[in-house]
Amino acid sequence: MNQLAQTTQAFLWSHILAMFFGLAGLLWVMPHPEWLAAVPAGTQLFRWSMAGGGVIYIVLGAIAVALYAAHHLGYKALIIFSLAAIGISLTSELLGTSTGFPFGHYSYLNGLGYKIAGLVPFTIPLSWFYLGLSAYCLARGALVSSPRQWLRQGLAVVLGAGLLTAWDFVLDPAMSQTALPFWYWHQPGAFFGMPYQNFWGWLGTGIVFMGVAAFGWRRLPSTYGLSRSQLSFWLWMYLANFGFALVMSLSAGFGRLALLGLTVGVMPALLCWWQTPAEPSAETASALAAER
Repeated sequence: MNQLAQTTQAFLWSHILAMFFGLAGLLWVMPHPEWLAAVPAGTQLFRWSMAGGGVIYIVLGAIAVALYAAHHLGYKALIIFSLAAIGISLTSELLGTSTGFPFGHYSYLNGLGYKIAGLVPFTIPLSWFYLGLSAYCLARGALVSSPRQWLRQGLAVVLGAGLLTAWDFVLDPAMSQTALPFWYWHQPGAFFGMPYQNFWGWLGTGIVFMGVAAFGWRRLPSTYGLSRSQLSFWLWMYLANFGFALVMSLSAGFGRLALLGLTVGVMPALLCWWQTPAEPSAETASALAAER
């Protein structure tokens, strides 16, 4: 394993550990503050965790994804996707928090970092980027092996956006109704307290930025014919974040929601990984070798 791969692995596992450390704080420490009394400096550590834990795990995830994408897809592919995902998702979030379109009327609270224009934490478009790229690569690996497969490329965009939206199915209701919510809906909706419009907004935003990225990737051979081994990282990233959302939903009493998430998110992601060829295509291998 070379140094870049080791660094990527370190960021991936740091991301996962930070995420589940945050889970422990939200689900076990907050309901039992007396536990902190038995730990030296426990109160201060918990305050730091609550103030910056969400920021840290998102930033670590974005760095891990960027490093892996640069190595396995190439720098051009990374730049194209990151600009599309961050730019378009931030635009949607700014519109949503100021006008209610396309997600519905909602506002962010504290805990996710500096707010752009006083509305959207800077970590939110980063989460769209790293989960979006993970979902899209899973879909693309299963469906697209050459630039000539236009229909399959379109299906990969829709499937990738669907996987991303499935994650939000499970995450959003719990994170807006936990003991320490990170955002709130001005008017609760019919889907576990959320408006259905939110999911159409997620699906639409995902389709737009993944579609833009797919167009930008059309002449990058390194993005075609991905292998199952290459997709293992994307699967780990997707499932780890989905697991975070599942635990949050179960702790909030949303058992049916968790089951829905397993059906529309986890199972399709696993099928995408399994459907992907075990080895990269010769075209992909030669393209990556040339770029490096």
